[in-house]
Amino acid sequence: MGRKRRSPPGDAVDGILLLDKPDGITSNDALQQARKLLNARKAGHTGSLDPIATGLLPLCFGATTRWSGYFLGSAKHYRAQVRLGESTDTGDSEGQVIKRAVVSVSQAEVGDALARFRGSYIQIPPMYSAIKLNGQPLYKLARQGKEVERTGREVMVERLELLGFDGQDVDLELVCSSGFYVRTLASDLGDALGVGGHVIGLRRLGVADLTVSDAVTLKALAALPQVCARRAHLQDIGESLVHMPLVELSVDAAFYLCRGQAVRARNLPREGQVRLYSAGAGFLGVGVVAGHDTVAPERLVSPGAQTG
Repeated sequence: MGRKRRSPPGDAVDGILLLDKPDGITSNDALQQARKLLNARKAGHTGSLDPIATGLLPLCFGATTRWSGYFLGSAKHYRAQVRLGESTDTGDSEGQVIKRAVVSVSQAEVGDALARFRGSYIQIPPMYSAIKLNGQPLYKLARQGKEVERTGREVMVERLELLGFDGQDVDLELVCSSGFYVRTLASDLGDALGVGGHVIGLRRLGVADLTVSDAVTLKALAALPQVCARRAHLQDIGESLVHMPLVELSVDAAFYLCRGQAVRARNLPREGQVRLYSAGAGFLGVGVVAGHDTVAPERLVSPGAQTG
């Protein structure tokens, strides 16, 4: 007989933790530290931050990990500092400076250059990224000194504000689509001004409608002596999907929806995903508008009723 597989250490903890990630560690390091502090068996993050970056990193635990995809494609909100006159091989301050130039541009010129990066455009991902080519992450090729042609991706910058410029460092705030590289923006901005540039500071302020002001640090979690007090920082998935419109169903509609059927509902948006609740059962899951006054289940809380 084969050996019985051991369960991973920890408890079956469910929920989402809004973590304020410190700089100097990877997102996976932050995830593992949080998992140990919560004594959780299963955990995953909703899209990584570079080691130099700080700020909002939503972490999913237990059954909530299967909902992480609803955050991966959401808009991100950043505060970034870009140093002009220096280009690095990674696009940020972790890399080696490969080119220097004298910066003699004005704040008005910086503002004019930023205009081309607002709205929808094609961005070329950096070599130092987790995008895979023939199954191998690009950053591994970059570390070998190799550079390959990358396919451009359409990105959307909803907001890009110039907060300040001291003659070399540019202070920016932006809201962008998923898959946008701030490191590439820094490099492209520097190239547009003819002096090069790289990211020296990056803080994620928000993911979808979640904000870093509601997040907790690893240090603050570790300062709580009881694991139950640390777990009190966990949110239910229904609380976290605040970027989706909320739709309440009748008891009858909830019954049929949880059996995989499309049902009628009031106050639906014209299209897209919605959070579904009923007075009796609370949060039911996520649905998608299927037509006039009709919503179909996409992913439900109950495993037996899951359709996604």
